[in-house]
Amino acid sequence: MFVRVVRFTDVTVERVEALVARIDETGPPPGVPIKKLQMVFDEAQGTAVVLQYFDSEADLRAGGEAFAAMDPSETPGRRASVDAGELKVEREP
Repeated sequence: MFVRVVRFTDVTVERVEALVARIDETGPPPGVPIKKLQMVFDEAQGTAVVLQYFDSEADLRAGGEAFAAMDPSETPGRRASVDAGELKVEREP
């Protein structure tokens, strides 16, 4: 499993609500082979961290290219950082 982690600043409740509604309605952008999506929103700081999960490194690259090409109005805020790599540890109690 591969994960792309994107941190956003200047995030508002309205943008998060609009993004969640759009994802619920249409799912991922066409051609994005995403397996799982998570978003952590810190309203007090106006930040969000989005975790995008993919089955393979090739899928990660394809998804990353599609997400990076998105219009900023389609994101929760301003991209502050992007990290990506292979998930090495996942534990649940």
